[in-house]
Amino acid sequence: MPPLPHAPQMVYLVQMTSIDDLNYNLSQIQDLLASIKPQKNTSFVFLPENALYLRIKESSPINGIELSDPGFIELQNLAKQKNCYIHIGSSPIKDKTHLLNASVLVTPKGEAPQITYEKLHLFDIQLENQKPIKESDVFRAGIKPKTLKLAGWTFGQSICYDLRFSELYQFYARLPVDALLIPSAFLVPTGQAHWHILTRARAIESQSFVIAPAQAGTHLSKGDPNLKRQTFGHSMIIDPWGKILAELSPDRAEIIAFELDPLSINHVRTQIPMHQHRKPILGGNSF
Repeated sequence: MPPLPHAPQMVYLVQMTSIDDLNYNLSQIQDLLASIKPQKNTSFVFLPENALYLRIKESSPINGIELSDPGFIELQNLAKQKNCYIHIGSSPIKDKTHLLNASVLVTPKGEAPQITYEKLHLFDIQLENQKPIKESDVFRAGIKPKTLKLAGWTFGQSICYDLRFSELYQFYARLPVDALLIPSAFLVPTGQAHWHILTRARAIESQSFVIAPAQAGTHLSKGDPNLKRQTFGHSMIIDPWGKILAELSPDRAEIIAFELDPLSINHVRTQIPMHQHRKPILGGNSF
């Protein structure tokens, strides 16, 4: 069995109610992280999808955010002040002529923010009796899975709609990873039907922690308070057995601290050694 991380790790799960205004969302992040007391050992902060910008009206344009934006400097200062890594679950990031729905890491060391993952599966859907949603009208899809390694921990990255594609998590399970990141902004109807089932299934099948920060509640447009969106909330941390260790509310921004114990990974994988029993994927691996 591959070696496990060296030590338990303190993580902060952050649930937001982002809107279509960067400064508002930065202020919300600062308020949520105000309770964090910096420790000698570096902690990890995980933010949801659309953390820095959430489009309220589906047809409205998205200008995108550059990694040189002053907002990232504010987050760098905050990371240094709190001695934490800040994983921005996703934001619309400018990349030459394209927009990416991408995860960005901000470190406490003053390094430039870096894109760590680009959403593979774009949310192009048509729910019954609702307006269609088509991310591909705006974003360019990512092309491959990416892991993130911090303090001995290996994280398999994904974003929201990726959650429905088990082959992505099979790829991470075969590496293996210690935890799966699933920052999200689930709609209420799909969240009610699928959120708990899918996130717990991903933890069980990979025998890894799942860290799933989410958007929650009612999102009002800054430009037009008559425009609004609803998201499902219920941010969660799930252990490798599939047990929900922490779950936040359905409708408000909040934060919770939790210490991940790597021994629980070993405990589950020893009892049910799936790593010894995996068969080659029929037809080959899509990645």
